[in-house]
Amino acid sequence: MACIINIDTSTKVCSVALAKDGVLILEKEDRTSVRHASLLGVFVAEVMAFARKNHLVPDAVAVGSGPGSYTGLRIGISEAKGLCYGWGIPLIAIPTLQIMTNFAIFKEQTVDFYCPMIDARRMEVYTAVYNSQMQLLQDVSAMVVDENSFSGYLSGGKVLFYGDGSEKSKSVIHSSNAFFLDDIVPLASFMVSLSEEAYREKRFEDTAYFEPFYLKEFIATIAKNKVLGNSG
Repeated sequence: MACIINIDTSTKVCSVALAKDGVLILEKEDRTSVRHASLLGVFVAEVMAFARKNHLVPDAVAVGSGPGSYTGLRIGISEAKGLCYGWGIPLIAIPTLQIMTNFAIFKEQTVDFYCPMIDARRMEVYTAVYNSQMQLLQDVSAMVVDENSFSGYLSGGKVLFYGDGSEKSKSVIHSSNAFFLDDIVPLASFMVSLSEEAYREKRFEDTAYFEPFYLKEFIATIAKNKVLGNSG
């Protein structure tokens, strides 16, 4: 059993949760902005102040490992690494799509397959398929969604789609077995059971060399208000 700080900044949501022995004690979250760089440190400080007041000492830090926002992932994982180095405790990585699926299973248990989707621009999503025991049936991938996507699963049972990438899928996936669940985001509070299990099984990362799971290479873009050759 352990005291674990859980952190996720892989999407537009910034969240931190403190758990003891697999039980959520305190959570901080913001779903309204992408100010992760300024919010995360504040949330961690508030959680640590609570932990000190209640004589709790962290045994590990868990972080959402991706895929997701390049910037968000770097912010969260940098914070988690810093905490692990400072306290000399292990780092746990939890896949972002698994966090979302844990949330979805909590909300809905009447389907056969779970399909998280994170928006990856245009009609592309980061996705995977899980069963109700959270076993990975289809590997995490970047997929362009069309009318034939997930047809094998849809013909075999009810499929629940969720995450900010699922909204764009509603217009192309037409099946009586397709169901959509709104407001499912990766939250640190839904990392608690996953990180506790990882801690028990000693599934720790190499803090020095661990990198986010970006899935796709970063492609830099030029802001629309920038003019080539104009340094201003």
